[in-house]
Amino acid sequence: MPNIDWFKFENKDYDFPFYNNNPKISKIGWVVLFFALFVGIFLQVIPESELLGEFLFCAVPLIAVLYYLRWDIKAIIRKPKAKEVGLAILLFVCYIIYTIGTDPFLSMLGLVETPPVDLNTITIFSFFPLIFTVMGEEILKFIPFIFVMRLTYKFSDNRKLSIILAMLTIMVFFGLMHAMDVESIIPAIIVQGFGSIFEFYGYIKTKNILIPYITHLCTDVFLYTIILWAL
Repeated sequence: MPNIDWFKFENKDYDFPFYNNNPKISKIGWVVLFFALFVGIFLQVIPESELLGEFLFCAVPLIAVLYYLRWDIKAIIRKPKAKEVGLAILLFVCYIIYTIGTDPFLSMLGLVETPPVDLNTITIFSFFPLIFTVMGEEILKFIPFIFVMRLTYKFSDNRKLSIILAMLTIMVFFGLMHAMDVESIIPAIIVQGFGSIFEFYGYIKTKNILIPYITHLCTDVFLYTIILWAL
């Protein structure tokens, strides 16, 4: 593939799976992947144990992805290098700065961000399930991202365009997932949705889900800590 099809910041040692038949996945395979996502979301709230629910939310779609990757886990998850961990932490800091910066803009529009979780339910024990919750959310973004990228690339044969359209689509989707009501849709899209560009940058650059995972985990741990400190 010509270098012109790659962004300059990308690590060219790895590429995204599936979108270019690498490996090829059938239409039934895509149905199975999305079905695994819905099963994971459903199982997330079934067990009495929150930790078990979040584990299933993460494990079910991840196992489905690995199956179609022919168990090549390094295609999406690899031990991060020190500089990649540093990048993940830097992206976390950038996201915090971004959220602080969007607050005056939302206020100017008369919009108030609604927390995506019930603040009164956060306890010290809420930190442990985050290990699986965050990975589950990254897989929840990964599958539709690659699917949209595959569709766009199939008809356009343009890798950069496919990445951009897939990223924008999933950012809006991810924002809508965090909207608690109609009034919070726009703030959720701006903060959680467009704010996930930092996690996307980490993944697009490295093709390693652990990088956006670290950024996302740092963000949630930081926010939970602030919430607990305030209660």
